[in-house]
Amino acid sequence: MSPQDALRLQQLEDQQAARVCISTYMRLCDRLDDMATVQAIGALFSADACWEGLGEPYATRLGRHQGREAIVAMMAGYVRTPAHFALNGHFLCSEALYHDADGVLHGRWQMLQTSAFTAGGAHLNAAELQIIFRREAGEMTMHHFTTRNLFSRPVSHWHAADALPVPDKN
Repeated sequence: MSPQDALRLQQLEDQQAARVCISTYMRLCDRLDDMATVQAIGALFSADACWEGLGEPYATRLGRHQGREAIVAMMAGYVRTPAHFALNGHFLCSEALYHDADGVLHGRWQMLQTSAFTAGGAHLNAAELQIIFRREAGEMTMHHFTTRNLFSRPVSHWHAADALPVPDKN
């Protein structure tokens, strides 16, 4: 295998590992209900990672958290009894993964988050995620995670008892 082919293969493998990393992160955030989940989220970040909300309202409401321990502490704030989220679903799309000239792996996604809160109410949020990934101890980790609000709005509820329209069966 030529050096160029080896580099290309490594880049493709890194991109797939980044997809798995962000997918795992979203799945864990959807069930953010205990400290084991929070610790699993922390393991997806490099030791010196940064997690930050950009623009308003995310810069103010979500803030900036430097280092894995700070990220874990921020996530731990969502673990409570009763649970903060009664329902939480993250949906990723519009993926773009690329290596820059220095070989750094960047990812960008649009995210839709549907949430219902135990305290009442429901929310629909869309955000742009931009993430710099890094291998640490052989695992792909998130090194710089940013989220920027695209839109955010309350909704009345998520699960309606209304009949789901389907074609008649003859």
